[in-house]
Amino acid sequence: MNQFHKIIKNTIFTVSVLIAFFCLSLWVETVFQTYSLIPAIFALAVFLISLITDGYVYGIFSSLLSVLALNFAFTFPYFKFNFSIPENMVSAIIMLIITIISSTLTTKIRQTEKMQAETAKEKMRANLLRAVSHDLRSPLTTIYGSSSVILAQYDDLSKEQLLQLVKGMKEDSQWLIGMVENLLSVTKIDSGSVKLIKTSTVLEELIDAVLVRLKKRYPQQQIKVEIPDDFISIPMDAVLIEQVIVNILENAVQHAEGMTELILRVREKNGIAVFEILDDGCGISKDRIQDIFTGYFEKKEAPADSQKSSMGIGLSVCASIIKAHDGKISAENRPSGGCCFRFELKMEEESDE
Repeated sequence: MNQFHKIIKNTIFTVSVLIAFFCLSLWVETVFQTYSLIPAIFALAVFLISLITDGYVYGIFSSLLSVLALNFAFTFPYFKFNFSIPENMVSAIIMLIITIISSTLTTKIRQTEKMQAETAKEKMRANLLRAVSHDLRSPLTTIYGSSSVILAQYDDLSKEQLLQLVKGMKEDSQWLIGMVENLLSVTKIDSGSVKLIKTSTVLEELIDAVLVRLKKRYPQQQIKVEIPDDFISIPMDAVLIEQVIVNILENAVQHAEGMTELILRVREKNGIAVFEILDDGCGISKDRIQDIFTGYFEKKEAPADSQKSSMGIGLSVCASIIKAHDGKISAENRPSGGCCFRFELKMEEESDE
């Protein structure tokens, strides 16, 4: 169906350009009483069609139509076809050459852009795999070691030791589940296999869902919420945007050393909903902040704590989700200390019922 729509779009564009430039040629001939500009006008039309449309077909078709139009309407004898005149044949050859050159160049440019996009995707996947190889191995090793100790020394372990080992296994398992969910999300979205279905979501309901989800994992963490008093509805995939907010909040809880305040703020600005997660922790180092949404900084150092090195994976997911929503996401250090993660989503246009 997409291919059919593309054909219709290219055909309409080709016909519209030819008609517009044909009318322009008639106007130029009438006003300036000259024929010398007409071939250049049609050559420009052919070049534009070859540049915008896909492949060679539309450019060659427009070139042939342009030659016929020149021969029929702008050369003597008027309103009759006559290809015996050398001037007409030269015009036809020039048109075809322009078409082939411009179509070839545009096709190569598109192919190059497509290859670059594929290369960037493959690079991102490779970086993600390298980034999580150590992260996945560490908690799995811990779970394996703890379970082995329980099986081998069950009778010798106290109740407190057993509970401590089981608690560690549970925490590592929860982290692994989150990691796998993030990886699945970012790979599906970047590969285009997930098609977003946006629905109008009430802001208060979204924030409530985020707080409930975070409270289960971090019951002691206090979050200050600042949202407008007005009713706000935003078109989004609520599950994915909830994941974005939770990922950023979890990132602050896990990595913002010295944090005493965590703020979730939403404001409206010119039809845009601006979400901000602010903390007063240690901030982000300058060498990391530029690549924080790509996960590339994972390669630079591998901390012993696997949860710390997984930070970029969750943030890569956030960037992919916001990009899929046609939004913007950024991170910056606050002058007073700590950092601010910010993303923007377009709001629904107001309409009268």
